[in-house]
Amino acid sequence: MLRIFHDTTYDFLKWWKHAAIATAAFILVGLASFAWLGGVNKSIEFTGGTLMQLRFTTAPDVAALRSNIEAAGVVNPEIQQFGSPLEYTVRARDKRDVAAQAGGAESVSKVIQAALKQKYPGGVDVVRTEAVGPKVGDELQTGAIKAMIFASIITLIYLAIRFDWRFGLAAVLSTGHDILVTMAFIKITHLEVSLTVVAAILTLLGYSSNDTIIIFDRVRENLRKQRRGESFRAILNRSINETLPRSILTHATVLASVLALLLVAGEVIRPFAWVMFFGIFVATFSSIYVAGPLLLWIEGRFPRAGETAADRTIRGGSAPAADAKRSTVAASKTAR
Repeated sequence: MLRIFHDTTYDFLKWWKHAAIATAAFILVGLASFAWLGGVNKSIEFTGGTLMQLRFTTAPDVAALRSNIEAAGVVNPEIQQFGSPLEYTVRARDKRDVAAQAGGAESVSKVIQAALKQKYPGGVDVVRTEAVGPKVGDELQTGAIKAMIFASIITLIYLAIRFDWRFGLAAVLSTGHDILVTMAFIKITHLEVSLTVVAAILTLLGYSSNDTIIIFDRVRENLRKQRRGESFRAILNRSINETLPRSILTHATVLASVLALLLVAGEVIRPFAWVMFFGIFVATFSSIYVAGPLLLWIEGRFPRAGETAADRTIRGGSAPAADAKRSTVAASKTAR
């Protein structure tokens, strides 16, 4: 079996302050973008409206295309190049258009298609059409939010059962960090949030949790065979180094698959691929520089009173403060 980065002794936790500053700055930029520019760019699935993907035989003039669609009665159409210069998407999600369509008026897609046939006879094809009413859009948005909350609760319950609460709390906070950073990335890059992107966030939720669990599982194993005089920080660093070969091979494999989606899968799946591509790096970063330091802080802040090395069972851990306290007590008894 190929083993890379085998028997490494990197001091990962040495750089946790730099990592904390970097990730906090990125999240603050995302929050500032939310405050300055408003919420995320929601897709038709959540806002309601009509989306049409058009393919022209010759590249159209965008200004003329917009004027033609507006002349047909569509309010504030959003026109965007979709891949090649010959393909464009037209979004009509003004509340007046959505309300009119929901009230039984002729569908917006038919109005746009009729206007385009007059302007570009034989020179434009409708590749796909999506139409979502306001009620359906609200239901999809509510369902997406419920799915994310439900997945988070299930993950929390699993971690609480699988690990000591200190480990579980660090893993949950680390996963929450990943979601915040990913939302900041989506906002900064102005990705359109659709059900596909929600699926990517849910996938990232599980992927990130798994990455953290792998390291924490090794920490538990190393606590059982703790070396004499070894601190919890040293155990945590050793555990990260021991899982490093597995992490690199796993992340490289997933990254190759996501990169293939990003390059050749097309525009429809590209938002999903972008979120996953960014999420792989975030999951790797947080499992080392967020979950690890958080666990170290929690173990030091809430030591296990009176615990000895023999008491470190499958649900146990070791806190530097508790170790120091026990060493002092032992030395005092020996002196007597």
